[in-house]
Amino acid sequence: MNTGVLYLVATPIGNLGDIAYRAVEVLKSVDLIACEDTRHSKILLTHYGIDKPLTSFFDFSEKEKAPRLVEKIKNGAKVALISDAGTPGISDPGYRLVAEAIRAGVRLEAIPGPSALVTALVLSGLPTDRFVFEGFFPVKQGQKKARLLSLKDEERTVIFYESPHRLLKTLEAIRETLGDIEIVVARELTKKFEEVFRARVSEALAHFSHKKILGEFVILWNKRK
Repeated sequence: MNTGVLYLVATPIGNLGDIAYRAVEVLKSVDLIACEDTRHSKILLTHYGIDKPLTSFFDFSEKEKAPRLVEKIKNGAKVALISDAGTPGISDPGYRLVAEAIRAGVRLEAIPGPSALVTALVLSGLPTDRFVFEGFFPVKQGQKKARLLSLKDEERTVIFYESPHRLLKTLEAIRETLGDIEIVVARELTKKFEEVFRARVSEALAHFSHKKILGEFVILWNKRK
């Protein structure tokens, strides 16, 4: 009987204390941990006294490595997948590995925990009953505006991720496409310098234009509000 398991383990998005007790137990029990950046993950693992073999597993290696990991699990290995922060598969590597594991009939277990989109949503003050998560904005401005236009009449709360070096261009695209709407911009969630800025797009542009832009960002809006 195959005893192999693929564990999908959520890890903190900032504060190391936010990991689930069960997640620590699982990470201590597995044979191998697959992670986006082994150097980054070692900080968390060392903090909790976890010393297990690591293998890198990121966007560009997922297609190639997924079948190998599934083969190990089929042979009885217990493997944990973690991302740099948050829940694996949510705008992070994991989807292809999960799909491959399902095709192979491999046992899957998800260890729930932090997710930046949910954390930002509950802090935003926007309606939480219905929402749509769009992942990261497209990089090119034309594609970005096209995506925004497709959401022009969306009545649910809209959630996007954005990187710090593209934030200002994205805010400009929102203003040009949707107007000077009220938005929420969250960054450094659960960390010492956490910020949740609630204002119109023009005010957000002014606010972030006059400071060093650091951290990963979550941008939200709801046109009903």
